[in-house]
Order: sequence, then structure tokens, then C-alpha cells
Amino acid sequence: MLTDIEIAQQCRMRPITEIAATAGIDEEYLEQYGRYKAKIDHRLLKDRADRPDGKLILVTAINPTPAGEGKTTTSVGLADGLRKLGKSAVAALREPSLGPVFGVKGGAAGGGYAQVVPMEDINLHFTGDFHAIGAANNLLAAMLDNHIQQGNALGIDVKQITWKRCVDMNDRQLRHIIDGIGGKMQGVPREDGFDITVASEVMAVLCLASGITDLKERLGRMIVAYTYDGKPVTAHDLKAEGAMTALLKDALKPNLVQTLEGTPTLIHGGPFANIAHGCNSVTATRMALKLGDYAVTEAGFGADLGAEKFLDIKCRLASLRPSAVVVVATVRALKSHGGVPKAELNHENLDALEKGLPNLLHHVDTIRNTFHLPCVVAVNAFPTDTEAELQLVEDKCRELGVRAVLSEVWAKGGEGGKALAAEVVRLCEEPCPEQPTPEEFTFAYPDNTSLIYKLNAIVNRVYGGAQAVLTPAAQKQAQQLFDLGFGDLPVCMAKTQYSLSDDPTLLGAPEGFTVTVRNLKVSAGAGFIVALTGDIMTMPGLPKVPAAEKIDVDKDGKITGLF
Repeated sequence: MLTDIEIAQQCRMRPITEIAATAGIDEEYLEQYGRYKAKIDHRLLKDRADRPDGKLILVTAINPTPAGEGKTTTSVGLADGLRKLGKSAVAALREPSLGPVFGVKGGAAGGGYAQVVPMEDINLHFTGDFHAIGAANNLLAAMLDNHIQQGNALGIDVKQITWKRCVDMNDRQLRHIIDGIGGKMQGVPREDGFDITVASEVMAVLCLASGITDLKERLGRMIVAYTYDGKPVTAHDLKAEGAMTALLKDALKPNLVQTLEGTPTLIHGGPFANIAHGCNSVTATRMALKLGDYAVTEAGFGADLGAEKFLDIKCRLASLRPSAVVVVATVRALKSHGGVPKAELNHENLDALEKGLPNLLHHVDTIRNTFHLPCVVAVNAFPTDTEAELQLVEDKCRELGVRAVLSEVWAKGGEGGKALAAEVVRLCEEPCPEQPTPEEFTFAYPDNTSLIYKLNAIVNRVYGGAQAVLTPAAQKQAQQLFDLGFGDLPVCMAKTQYSLSDDPTLLGAPEGFTVTVRNLKVSAGAGFIVALTGDIMTMPGLPKVPAAEKIDVDKDGKITGLF
């Protein structure tokens, strides 16, 4: 059996100009990075302003397990499947972070015969967007510490600095550090730390900005520290936003690539959904809506994280409305939620499947009854799935008024995604009395509610828990954020991806649990409040056997082992 990278390397890619022409993009809007990648100028959005938007399709999933779910694979295969049905479709995906590429999961450009290419480039340096984000983030950190070193005219309290440096790598050694040591000319000694680049507020700002002017204004609003009398200090106070924008002006442009079958794909931005808002850029999504009759996008991890933030943050801030939602699951992953060890997932086990199914059904119920959106379940096929297991999933979904469709995109590409594509088209174009309509779309909480109300609404209406419990430190921070005028912002929950709760060991669909909020901080540039729950960290670590150990390059420059 061929590996993902071997399948990708066998693909005969078409020149990116041909892919652009497929989507109706004139070469005047392209900035090529070699033959198979290009950035798209923002002018395209202005020039297409009068074109009606296509249908926005959100792909989400159950809570992830070691068995795998295949959300990106499904997104790619669905876009290919829509084109197989004669529909004009464009995919809009996130850029992979080097952290997971070299850490646990390896490459993140889809899998099997449902991939985006050039796979190696997308998974590694790509067009340099993440490097630019890291440079802008760390420029601000350097200017902050330099301001303190040069006399601290703003009166910054070094014990209330909230801005961290970042690097796009899983490096636990950098979580908590002491820097500025070595003498008076080496800086002011203080406690510091690093976030992974995808958790940087600069990443969130880039993904939510509508253009260069909006980007610069958002960067200027970012809070980096507080003064001795508790006043926030912003990037604008440090006169940093202009230089940061200069570093980010090219990174702001979406990247155009292709699937194995030549479907135009925009890949841009990549915040993690467990510690950030987990969606690709607003600009890329809007472009996809102007380029195709169907725009297929994804949100990270399970529907409790990525989809909730896509709907409550991205759709709220960018006035977007999905036409349908795809919830991805595998029989293997559902059995894992039912308590089956990974080594035994290949055996039929209907009892375990029935115990794990509530996780899927919970997410489906959330999409339909909290956000009031039509949805379909995509069962990502594995050779070990039995007819009885697939039938059980289909029956349980039918009881909720939702269809479960077998997706065979990993093995068959777009051909294996035609059934899923047909159901998506049906949801978008035919009245479905058993399903909500996009016009009924609602958020999990309204704008004019308190921070505590929003936290409880997410825990109760999205996670299925009882309530959020704030530590004394978080209660103090909540009051401070209210006093500073940030109480009306939406909430970005930082929570484990493995469970609906904040305890990664609680699988399935637990009930009655509380979620402990231990830290609240404002991302004033992005426009939301980050709530850190449980033991979630903004700098992951590498596993005992990192994926990096298997990656190599031969004498001809051919990369191997990248998933």
C-alpha cells in the first residue's frame, strides 16, 4: 500500500495558472511561488464584489481519538466529489503547523487519494506565512523589552507582561523561561515564555483581518502588558503596528494550490482549535465563496471546538452563514470512545460502538439544535468496518433525522465522495422538513450578554456540561476585563480536544460535568476573550517518538516519511 506522500509524489500536477483559470482567476491576480503555488491579490475580492456568494459548507468532526477521523481528507474529497457531480467547487483549508508535522500526526494535507499538493511544500515552509507571523510576533516582543530597557517611559510593570515570543515547533523547554540575564546591557531579567506560532494573537489577527488597513488597526489594538496602575499597553503604544504590517503584507494574501484531481484550493492561516479559534482566514473563505458555487471549508478538531469557534467567532465577526455542515466520524473512532483499545479497533464490536455513538450524536444535536443548521454525517470508511457497524451508525443518525453517508474518499478520491456531495447538494438546494434551514442559524449566545453567561452557554449548550467554574484568579480577571470595556467580546475557549469536557479522559458524551476556567485574557486585536481551561497549554511538547524521526531526504532531494 502506498503512503500518503508516495501517492502525492506520483501526482502529475498542473501549472498553477491552469488551476487559477479553472476557478476563473486571471493571471493578473497571481503572484507565483514556482510552478505549483501562488498567492492571490486582494483586488480579486473587490473586483468580484458583485458576484453572488456560493454555498458555504463547513466540515467538522467528533472529538478526535488515536484512531483518526479524517476531517481534512473528507473536506478535500467532498470538494472533488462536488466537481464530479458537475458543480463548481473550491476548497478553503488551513495551513499545517510544523509542530504536529514533526510531532504526533505527521503531514496534514489530507490523505490517500484526497490530498492537496504539493504536499511536501504545504506541510513545510509553503509560502512563508508562518515565518512572517513568527517574525512579526517576535518583533513586537523585542520592541516591548527594548522599551523597558531604554527607560520604560510607559511605566510597564514587568510582572504584568502578557506578550510571549513564539516559534512554530513543539518545544516544551520554552514554555517557561527566564531571560534578560547576563548584566545591565543584556536586558531586564524577567520570567518569560514561548507560545507555538499558531497560538499567537498575530495568527488570529491575520486570519480575521479584512485587508491591510484592518490588519494594521487590529495589530495596534493588541495588548502586550499592563502599567503599574493597571492600564493596558498596546502595540500601538509601542509604535510597532506599522513594521509588523510590513512583515505581514504578503502573508495576508491567500495561497492557491490544487487537489490531486485539480480542484482549486485556497490554504491560508492555521490557528489550532484547542488553543485558538481554529479556522482558516476570512479572506480565503470569502474568496472561495466568490470563486465557486460551493466553498468547502473545515474547522479544527471536534465540533465542540472548531465548529463552535467558526460559528460563534468567525461567522459573527465576518457575517458568514454556512449552508450545511458535515460531521465526520469513523467507526473505529466511535469504538474508541466506547472504550476499545487502539489495538482491538479492527474487530467488530457493536456494544462498544453503541457506547461511543453518543459522542457523534451529541455533536449532530449541537449543530442542529444549538446553531440550527442542516447537517449530514460522513462516515469515513475503513476496510475493517463491518456492515452491521455501518448500519448501526446509519440507524442511530436516522433517529435524529440526519443521514449518515459512507465516504470513501481516502481510497477513491472524488469518486468516493460523490454520495456525500449529493447529500450536501440536497441539503443546500432542496427543502428538508426534518432539517433546519440556514436562515434559522443562531449563535450559541447573543452579543449583549455577560462573560459568565457566554462561558456557561458554551459549556451547557455546546459541551453538554453543567456550568463553567472560574478560579479566584479568573474571577478577578473577568472583573478587570469588564472594567476595561471588553465584556461584550465573544469567547475563545482553550480546551482539550479529546473530550467534550476539560478532562481528556472523559470520552463519549459525559453529562453533569463542570469546566474549570483558570485564566482569562483578552485578544483585543482579534476581538475575543481567551478562556484557558483544565490543563491546556499554548506550547505543546513532542511525543516520545516524534514523527520527525521518520522524515528524511535522499540524495536527489526527495522527501520521505512525511506521513
